[in-house]
Amino acid sequence: MAAENRFWSNLSGLRLRARAALLGAAFASLATLPAVAQEVRAAVIRVDYPSLLPLSRLDLPTEDRAFAGATLGTEDNATTGRFMGQTYETVTIATAPEQALAEFERLAAEGYRLFVILAREAELLAMADAAPGDALLFNSRSGAGSLRSEECRANLLHVAPSDAMRADAVTQFLVWKKWTNLFLVHGSNPEDVALADAYRASASKFGARIVGEREFTDTGGSRVSDSGHVLVQRQLPVFMQNTPRHDVVLAADATDYFAEYLPYNTWEAAPVAGSAGLVPATWAPTHESWGATQLNTRFEKLANRPMRDEDYQTWLALRVIGEAVTRTGSADPAELRAYALGDEFTLAAFKGEPVTFRKWNGQMRQPILLTNGRMTVSVSPQDGFLHQRTLLDSLGLDQPESACTAFE
Repeated sequence: MAAENRFWSNLSGLRLRARAALLGAAFASLATLPAVAQEVRAAVIRVDYPSLLPLSRLDLPTEDRAFAGATLGTEDNATTGRFMGQTYETVTIATAPEQALAEFERLAAEGYRLFVILAREAELLAMADAAPGDALLFNSRSGAGSLRSEECRANLLHVAPSDAMRADAVTQFLVWKKWTNLFLVHGSNPEDVALADAYRASASKFGARIVGEREFTDTGGSRVSDSGHVLVQRQLPVFMQNTPRHDVVLAADATDYFAEYLPYNTWEAAPVAGSAGLVPATWAPTHESWGATQLNTRFEKLANRPMRDEDYQTWLALRVIGEAVTRTGSADPAELRAYALGDEFTLAAFKGEPVTFRKWNGQMRQPILLTNGRMTVSVSPQDGFLHQRTLLDSLGLDQPESACTAFE
């Protein structure tokens, strides 16, 4: 009986000591967390420009474009943040161009210092120049080359690829296929002309040849009509008559008013690439490799639609913020910027290679998908296009080509 009493007494003591150890461990873990949760606040500003309906109903703009990507990015950051004593808050603002700067300044006055901006070059530069000295901006839309060169800003990092990166992604694939004779059809709007310049530079860079060019003039008015396909089938082949012999028709249509009509409506039998046909993209709902299926599935469950470039680029910008906050333990924009531009920063982006930033102009290095709308045809950079630092630097402006001095 005495032995039995000692057994139960010892067991009770063990239980008490075990409980004490668990409580001690719990209090020790709590002691490592901040006394107050670290709040990370970001603002996503989308500038909505007047535009006509897109050529394809599949491209109709949604009210939550980019914002759905922001929601997913914030949720992903919060998943890690809850273990680190961090909370994430993201506000989303859609604004007209003439109100964009005022909205930006209002948010800055409310204390926001981390911004993801979806705007054209003029509005983006206005916001970067008006930003408080301790603010950090991410460009998630504009591909303007000047933003990565003579018009770069130290407080502006680029998640959106440049026009040159997209053009190089296409040209590398065409050269790899040995389709090197290109016929360029470009639009008449300034953004179309800039994109055409990027394709010319890319052809020269990789040894392809622009054998001829034609401008498709934007006359305004409706882009779509009930009998549109009938007129296109008759008129566009005539527009494409008497061209030099070529392997591929290269379309530079940044404003989406003619390129989608080119496939199957050219005079000569030739594939189309660029703004239609084989299209360079940062993301595609058909992309399945490197874990991309789970990102697409989670986004589709959240938004009830496929993920588009603007969604992905906004998601990616917020994930850069979340990763930098986790690694540095700070929400200070200066520390986040320094870490993002440093050698230790990498971020998985579901495209086979981690993304990083170029130190000389703030451009994110990333693979570019080449898609036909139903499948991912290839991913650039292509095999054989070597670079002394990383193959990703074969896409877009390299350091000697950039006139950016703000990052020195």
